[in-house]
Amino acid sequence: MNDTEKRGGALITTSLWLVLFGSAATNSIGQFAGLDWTLRMIAGAVAVVCIVLLIMRHLARRKA
Repeated sequence: MNDTEKRGGALITTSLWLVLFGSAATNSIGQFAGLDWTLRMIAGAVAVVCIVLLIMRHLARRKA
């Protein structure tokens, strides 16, 4: 694996973590901010997808 793939991998992982934190915050604080139920559920679904992708990336790195 060359340096470009390592940097790209770190960028993707960091982006996934940022999206996870943002969507989890939107989901949890959304009720108090007056967001619609649908938007909060979409944010929750995005958080779940990010969690799954992060786990898959972690398992793939362990095997490599």
